Amino acid sequence: MNLAVALARSGSRVGLIDGDVYGPNVPIMLGLGRTQLLADEEQKIIPPEQHGVRVVSMGFLAGDDSAIIWRGPMLHGVVRQFLQEVRWGQLDYLVIDMPPGTGDVALSLSQTVPVAGAIIVTTPQQVSLADSRRAVRMYQKLNIPVLGLIENMSYFVCPNCRHESDIFGRGGGEDTATEMDVPFLGRIPIYEPIRVGSDTGQPIVISEPGSPAAQAFVHVAEQTAAQISIASYRPAPIPLTPAK
Repeated sequence: MNLAVALARSGSRVGLIDGDVYGPNVPIMLGLGRTQLLADEEQKIIPPEQHGVRVVSMGFLAGDDSAIIWRGPMLHGVVRQFLQEVRWGQLDYLVIDMPPGTGDVALSLSQTVPVAGAIIVTTPQQVSLADSRRAVRMYQKLNIPVLGLIENMSYFVCPNCRHESDIFGRGGGEDTATEMDVPFLGRIPIYEPIRVGSDTGQPIVISEPGSPAAQAFVHVAEQTAAQISIASYRPAPIPLTPAK
């Protein structure tokens, strides 16, 4: 969510799909929790807009406490609908917030649209890094470029003494990116206003744009845009034909 808002604040036209169908929390984090989706005369969904970001989510369709118990085909249907039956207009970026792990939503995306690339979000400890390695391998098998890796909850700065504490370890994300030959996009610290802003619908890049945490998100957004530009100019592989 903060990545999408940071891209929008840079002047880009941004859409955001809440692809975590089982835990659709993006409307809460953008302050759109009670918004109802509307459709135009062609029955296209009109995405609400907040902080310059157009967004769709199952959270607009289900109640706050409703459990969504769906299997693969139904997930594929809602992902396809959010991609093809929404009046997105002209966009520079369409960010899709994915559920954790390797599952049906990634497969549905790879089968529905050409994906510019995937961003892997990890924390520094080994159990998270192991899952991140699996995610990298999954996207490689799906022929989706890995744009880079972000290390979230990278460190904690004491608000009193300013000492940095590596609660979950240090450097694991960058080491893993180097090991797997993918770009390292940046570190996001543990910072209480990030959590407060997510609960109240005020992203940290809006509420405290000059804070180190907000600047970390801006840096990640800049690195993401750079990697997408690099990928767009990368020549397509030439298919090999057997010799006659």
